[in-house]
Amino acid sequence: MATGVLCHRAFALAMACLLLAVPSLVAQDPSNLSLQYYSKTCPNVEHVVRTEMECAVRADTRNAALMLRLHFHDCFVEGCDGSVLLDDTATMIGEKQADQNVNSLKGFEVVDKIKEKLEAECPGTVSCADLLAIAARDAVVLVGGPYWDVPVGRLDAKKASLDLANRDIPTAQQGLLALISKFWEKGLDATDMVALVGSHTIGFARCANFRDRIYGDFEMTSKYNPASQTYLSQLKEVCPLDSGDDNISAMDSHTSAIFDNAYYETLIKGEGLLNSDQEMWSSVVGYSTADTVNKYWADPAAFFKQFSDSMVKMGNITNPAGGEVRKNCRFVNT
Repeated sequence: MATGVLCHRAFALAMACLLLAVPSLVAQDPSNLSLQYYSKTCPNVEHVVRTEMECAVRADTRNAALMLRLHFHDCFVEGCDGSVLLDDTATMIGEKQADQNVNSLKGFEVVDKIKEKLEAECPGTVSCADLLAIAARDAVVLVGGPYWDVPVGRLDAKKASLDLANRDIPTAQQGLLALISKFWEKGLDATDMVALVGSHTIGFARCANFRDRIYGDFEMTSKYNPASQTYLSQLKEVCPLDSGDDNISAMDSHTSAIFDNAYYETLIKGEGLLNSDQEMWSSVVGYSTADTVNKYWADPAAFFKQFSDSMVKMGNITNPAGGEVRKNCRFVNT
């Protein structure tokens, strides 16, 4: 009998502790993402974003890659909270000045246009962070990539962090273990990393980010293949040894305007434009990532499926500090 009473008391104590713990766990995720978040307050949100993205991509297919990159760089700094969109102020230097963003992160005017339309449709309702998440999905679809449902309900940060942007965003020169570590810190594993970096199938890179690669081990990883030598010569024309930092080249030399799996073939050939990309295939510690690269090159459906899943996973990284719904994506509300 005593044992039964003791067990009952222990159970009651455990339940009480659990109930006390629940509120703190819920409070850590203020965004409360869902597919129905705007169903009553702004039911046309996806239509508005899609219409503007169609115009942007029709005007320049590179806008697709720009919007996708904005979303990625946003999510890697304290979660997907629109902080990357904030302009500098007298009291804050924002993330646009970070090493991986300055002179290369673009597409802000496209965001402005979409936000203007959303404010006309549903004033003060749709966050800039949600705008980016939806626009990134539409960007991929519009150039031939997969569709995925985007959970929404994110809040916009009231501040940006230059220091965290410089620390957390992966760089073109990093080795495989450092890259895996940066993704792991965000709750993304190596499979997510290989899939998400597949977005480079529609991306362009600045000469400053691939100069070391083409004047470094490019010939070795491509096994001195004559065809690769021709490609390398073209890259060196675009990116001289001592000038042309802002010159650009497609990271997928085959189909840069189409979202497909051809990018992975460049890695298998040893022709990855960025050192960080080629590391996934050529690194001595990359046997696992190399298998994944090979899988996505052999099976485009598997790549599309994992890319969609990983984009949702990345998009669900939230800023526990909460925030607001900005009326202008460049500035906090006053």
